[in-house]
Amino acid sequence: RYISVTGVQTCALPICAEVAATELGGMLAEGRILAAIANNVVIKVPLTLDGLKACRTFADEGLKVNVTLCFSANQALLAAKAGATYISPFIGRLDDIAIDGMELIEDIRLIYDNYKALDTKIIAASIRTPNHVKIAAKLGCDVATIPPSVIRGLVNHPLTDKGLTAFLADWKKTGQSIVS
Repeated sequence: RYISVTGVQTCALPICAEVAATELGGMLAEGRILAAIANNVVIKVPLTLDGLKACRTFADEGLKVNVTLCFSANQALLAAKAGATYISPFIGRLDDIAIDGMELIEDIRLIYDNYKALDTKIIAASIRTPNHVKIAAKLGCDVATIPPSVIRGLVNHPLTDKGLTAFLADWKKTGQSIVS
């Protein structure tokens, strides 16, 4: 009936587990089951009215909550006031509809920094490009969910490739070897 996640108990990092229910009672029931898996499980709820109510209940119970599907600074403020441990603004999905997702991150960071009592961490979600990663870091995001293709893109740069090719060509001309 439930999926067993191997290794969750031995991982020290937070692991978000999302409820499937969309109404308050179901979210509370599912969230408590998910939270019981391990101490590092963060309950993930959608940014709906019932999701915010569930967030407040879970926060009052001492559970960590990630409020997901955030698309506005007002939503992020409501989530923080409801006790969210994390907020997940979906920047790539905003960019997909011609709205600057990074502007949302900037707005949320500004609002959270203006109110020291708000300690909700920002997760840059739905990252699409290496530039998203750079800007999210510059704006002070606490966490980013990055697909493997973007991670590979962070490493790659044409001048690195060109420089390595030139170095290897120069090294080969010396006829030397570091190992015999």
